[in-house]
Amino acid sequence: MLENEAMILMVQSAEYVGNYTLVCTFNNGVKKRVDLSPLLKYPAYEELKDEKEFIRYGVDGTVFWANGADIAPEYLFEHGIPC
Repeated sequence: MLENEAMILMVQSAEYVGNYTLVCTFNNGVKKRVDLSPLLKYPAYEELKDEKEFIRYGVDGTVFWANGADIAPEYLFEHGIPC
């Protein structure tokens, strides 16, 4: 990668740590703890209020759920707290 090229931010892994919070590891080596509970008020995430549904997430460059909801890696990175 050239020095002036921007890296495309991607989620490499995510671990559920309780209370609608994930610890995400990004492809730039940074690890952040992200509280996703504020998103549960939006229609796309409403069904994830059921924690059994919330924990059924996958990772494929970002975090996604079976109901079609997903979250941009940039959102996770910007709203996360370094850990």
